[in-house]
Amino acid sequence: MPLIVATAERPGLAAVTARWRWEAFARGQGRSLAAVAADEAATAAGPGPMPRTLVLLAGGEPVGMASLTAHDLDPRPDLTPWLAGVFVAPHARGRGHAARLVAAVEAEAAALSVPTLWLYTRTAEPLYARIGWRSVERFLHRDKVYALMRRDLA
Repeated sequence: MPLIVATAERPGLAAVTARWRWEAFARGQGRSLAAVAADEAATAAGPGPMPRTLVLLAGGEPVGMASLTAHDLDPRPDLTPWLAGVFVAPHARGRGHAARLVAAVEAEAAALSVPTLWLYTRTAEPLYARIGWRSVERFLHRDKVYALMRRDLA
């Protein structure tokens, strides 16, 4: 049975989440792996409820992550908080891990009385729609089209 833990509880996992975050989202964006690793370590050590990164362990090994963060899209500072950095290792995809991670972040947000959670995606809109997220607009960001999606929790 997969287990979901926070990097705040298992700070040693921050090195893994940093590598995933850099490879999947930050490579080529002008940020080094070291800078992403420093951010992940700070998140793991942070005292507050956000940012918070959750890691899914299967057979004791980390296979995916998702984060709850106050801000994730610079052009939209009016929207908060965000589901961000959803990633499942390629060898572990197709087993429902992403949906488990999203549900865990939604539960964290609901426990904080968050009424609406936001995300943006270029490639996973069908996945999020299947698990209850609603597309609200399309926008151009870094020369690519993204879907902005929301999940009402209240």
